[in-house]
Amino acid sequence: MTMKTKCLTTAFALLTAVPVSAQVSIEVSPLRVELKAEPGGTTTQAITIANTGAEAVRVRAELSDWFLSRDGSPQFVEATDTTYSATGWTRLAPPEQTIEPGRDVIVRFSVTIPAATQPAGYRTGILFEFGPAAGNTAAHRREVQVRSRIATLIYVNVGDPPPAVELVDLRSRYTPNQPAQIIAILKNSGRRTVRTRGTVTLTDASGTVVAKVQVPDVPVLPESEREVAIALNEPDKPAVPAGDYYVEVRIDAGMPAVLVGETTVKVP
Repeated sequence: MTMKTKCLTTAFALLTAVPVSAQVSIEVSPLRVELKAEPGGTTTQAITIANTGAEAVRVRAELSDWFLSRDGSPQFVEATDTTYSATGWTRLAPPEQTIEPGRDVIVRFSVTIPAATQPAGYRTGILFEFGPAAGNTAAHRREVQVRSRIATLIYVNVGDPPPAVELVDLRSRYTPNQPAQIIAILKNSGRRTVRTRGTVTLTDASGTVVAKVQVPDVPVLPESEREVAIALNEPDKPAVPAGDYYVEVRIDAGMPAVLVGETTVKVP
């Protein structure tokens, strides 16, 4: 799916906490909600916003469509293609409130699935914007427009459409001062969002397995293509020794058969 958009803002860092000023710190939980629903059904969920800072903060919540760029970064947009949008089905309350220091508040959202909805993976998101509880709100909002926003991404899975994912390309990537990576290009031609899991096995010239790393758990949206970057050096494991390796990638995308690809990599 190629989504034509009017860009409202670029992707935000999806953090559990964000500093709004030197004395303000906000935490939002959860940052991802996955719902299983049927046509005609309604579900309600809650999101907690905690003010762990020293100042009162005003929070404003609004719904937004979004998609993932090729590298997996969320992009928040005004969508002209609403094929997989759940924004029109969603209501949230309250849209604005003040959080005192050391306190938390709840924002609830309800999703009502139209009766004629076809099985697919739909989505919406809630953008939380933070500003001072008093004072020159407009000026402060301009100052912290990007760094004081956090998003909760909402996946609404209606029915159980079959997954249809291909591994269309596999390559290695290395840039100075960065660990070597394997880049798997996945094409999802189905109508459901899939999440990845699997392993990458590195074998040396003698046939000895020198490392096995995990494929990250990431979403691939319906009718989209994305890169899955797999770092060969995991933080809690010994670094892969320098050398040339044969690489086998096995990705489980929820289909009966596992996706398998092969390539080579030079670890500097």
